Amino acid sequence: MGRVDPRRCMPEKHFFRCRPMDHGNDAVTAYLGLGSNLGDRLAILQAFRQRLANWPGVAVVRASSLYESEPLGGPEGQGWYLNAVLEVRSSVVAEQLLAVGLELENQFGRKRELHHGPRTLDVDLLLYADRVCHQTDLILPHPRLHQRSFVLNPLCELAPDLVHPLLGKTARQLRDSLSGNQGIRRLAISW
Repeated sequence: MGRVDPRRCMPEKHFFRCRPMDHGNDAVTAYLGLGSNLGDRLAILQAFRQRLANWPGVAVVRASSLYESEPLGGPEGQGWYLNAVLEVRSSVVAEQLLAVGLELENQFGRKRELHHGPRTLDVDLLLYADRVCHQTDLILPHPRLHQRSFVLNPLCELAPDLVHPLLGKTARQLRDSLSGNQGIRRLAISW
């Protein structure tokens, strides 16, 4: 996830709570991609899901199955990632939802020392309704969403007919256009 100006959020204890949108009780559907390849990957993703569900202005609607995928790039010898996608309803704006993801990454000990390096938790804001933006701190839809099996497979479980707002193709069409399985496998683990 990119950097977000923390002045957009209000401090509360040792983490940030984000202000809800100013235009009523509107909530939008957003999709978050999750990954972990350090520590107890399953416990980390489960705990993240619970913390996110308790965050003001964010409701976890559904979760995909868990997938395991080979690391792409980065240093040799990394462990495989545990991946999933969450569908959420958000009454906080996209920039604030991104800030929530970054804060939770930090709470789970995320270190940004190596590009594509191992991580306890990686949270990507994939889609926020049909919003399209290209800012320094936020790009929507996620710029590599259409290239990643470890994102498209779990996304297709939740919303196979969801149309990419820039490419005009469904999640299923994007997934089916990728060659092979890109080193990914679905796990029969309940979370």
